[in-house]
Amino acid sequence: MQDDLGLPVRLPAQVRRVVSLVPSLTESVAATAPEILVGATNWCSHPADLDVTRVRGTKNPDVEAIVALRPDLVLANEEENRVPDLDALRAAGVPVWVTVIRTLDDALASLRRLLVTAMGLPEPEWLPAAERAWNAGDLARGPGERRAVIPVWRKPWMVVGRDTFAGDLLLRLGVQNIYAGHAERYPRIPLDELLAARPDLVVLPDEPYRFTCDDGPGFFPGVPAALVSGRHLTWYGPSLAEAPQVIAAALAAAHAAPPGAR
Repeated sequence: MQDDLGLPVRLPAQVRRVVSLVPSLTESVAATAPEILVGATNWCSHPADLDVTRVRGTKNPDVEAIVALRPDLVLANEEENRVPDLDALRAAGVPVWVTVIRTLDDALASLRRLLVTAMGLPEPEWLPAAERAWNAGDLARGPGERRAVIPVWRKPWMVVGRDTFAGDLLLRLGVQNIYAGHAERYPRIPLDELLAARPDLVVLPDEPYRFTCDDGPGFFPGVPAALVSGRHLTWYGPSLAEAPQVIAAALAAAHAAPPGAR
């Protein structure tokens, strides 16, 4: 088998032990075959009752601890995880599968190939449910009805740029990312430039930076602000089945901060 990077991955006849270094993939495996998940990062928060060995973070995984778990497969993502860590796992003889996700279609195809084709699991019910949710007739609207800035960090300001999963989901819900044509995927843009772009909307997820009603909207006075669940905007997995409704509700609830607010 080859992963999304096209790298060969040697898999056993049956995958029985999995370590996930990506929160959304952790949730995907836990919702599909929880008995095979033996390790996950400290940031893997779903399901809430997840009881597996923690192997530190996505950017600093404990390679020795992972190897000691004797996994048949380690799940990673080319954006979330660092190449040196994954190379160290491969050097220790651990198979590593890396996903590459830029769009909703990428996510659905990648998840099916990983879970069903590579790992030999039955197709989980949540996967076609996610496809149905995003193909529902009430989502058929013209793309880019509102021009938005989508910050993901505040110190310094960083926003969603080109070729991102979050940008694709929002476009399907009628929101055009102003920086979709930027050369970088997550560019640093000073606040005065974000305001000068004259957005119709600012979309503020609660991860990786935790924007709240008291920390975020006030920097964009007069611009409607939508506070969005980061799990539903940036995770690919079971959350996709309810994501269009959750995100659409947040967009509908967007309201403008008063002038001079911070």
